[in-house]
Amino acid sequence: MQAPIVIIGSGFAAYQLVKTVRRMDAHIPIQVFTADDGAEYNKPDLSHVFSKKQTALDLVVKYGEEFAQEQNIELFANTLIENVDTRAQQVMANGRSYEYSKLVFATGAKAFVPPMSGNASNEVITLNSLQEYQLAQVKLSSAKRVLVVGGGLIGVEIAMDLASAGKAVTVVEPNPHLLANLIPEFIALPLENQLKQQGIQLALGNSVAELNCSENSYVATLTSGQVIESDVVISAAGLRTNTQLAIESGIEVNKGIAVDAHLQTSVANVYALGDCAEIQGRLMPYLQPIVLSANVLGKQLLGQDAQLALPPTMIKVKTPSYPIQLAGNFDNIVLWNVQFSQSGIVAKAENERNQMAGFIVAGEQITQAFSLLRELSQTK
Repeated sequence: MQAPIVIIGSGFAAYQLVKTVRRMDAHIPIQVFTADDGAEYNKPDLSHVFSKKQTALDLVVKYGEEFAQEQNIELFANTLIENVDTRAQQVMANGRSYEYSKLVFATGAKAFVPPMSGNASNEVITLNSLQEYQLAQVKLSSAKRVLVVGGGLIGVEIAMDLASAGKAVTVVEPNPHLLANLIPEFIALPLENQLKQQGIQLALGNSVAELNCSENSYVATLTSGQVIESDVVISAAGLRTNTQLAIESGIEVNKGIAVDAHLQTSVANVYALGDCAEIQGRLMPYLQPIVLSANVLGKQLLGQDAQLALPPTMIKVKTPSYPIQLAGNFDNIVLWNVQFSQSGIVAKAENERNQMAGFIVAGEQITQAFSLLRELSQTK
């Protein structure tokens, strides 16, 4: 009897892969090991739970047992993989070994909490999973003042959603502008103005140096010396890939688990996809690359040759009052061709060959995103 395909993790990437394999083969044995209950949910919805007044249960699409039965898989919920023996092709969990024919790391990433001192530094909340939100939802629902650490993609989305839910929000960001790793200053400034119009306070060029408890609140002292009181502190300061198990298994790891265009790791019959994977030197924790990766890996697992060829990926900043969409490579930009209007911004980036290398649209001009994406895709 053939050993099963074993998948470690039950997030979007893992379950997208399961669905992809099942569309091509209804019977090949699949085992999924996950540290949580294995419920299927849409992780991006975590950025909008406050204004929608949703509970953790509202986000569940299918419970683990239901998903397992529907997809004809064996689910090991609340089960940690303790060890991977890549020579024997076995994983160890709860003191028992399980053989695999192919092994997939879909271990995701964990939220990063910047280092800070103080007696409340271990009470910072993260919202990178359904379970984390479930643990924090009572505290969050009663909070009136919220401090968000991190002004990147997730931090900005959460801050705007919290403000829409009537909470007083302050965002602390070490860079001089929001979304510093994604967009240029001329796009960031209108976004910052929009957040300020919603009553959101911005502490840019700042970090939390110390966090302490004070009666019924938290007191954050910033590197600038500014002091902020809040009822809850959320870290949205980025992600760190979950790679420790891969490292212990002798698999090559850089920023993530290193894979090639076949999603193959440095070890035979071991693959990785999703937030934990570094695909040809790049981390791509976005839905489109994960879906395309799952399509390629599904074929690989079933013995069909397939390679990942990623088109330009659209990134959407889900901030309803000032939406932003972008795509392309902004590493070697020579010129920005920018059109400002009352309805928004259209910015095209040109490289040294005078070719369009990427674009950003904001406000009502996001209607142009897909035509620009087609234009970008045709650029050699």
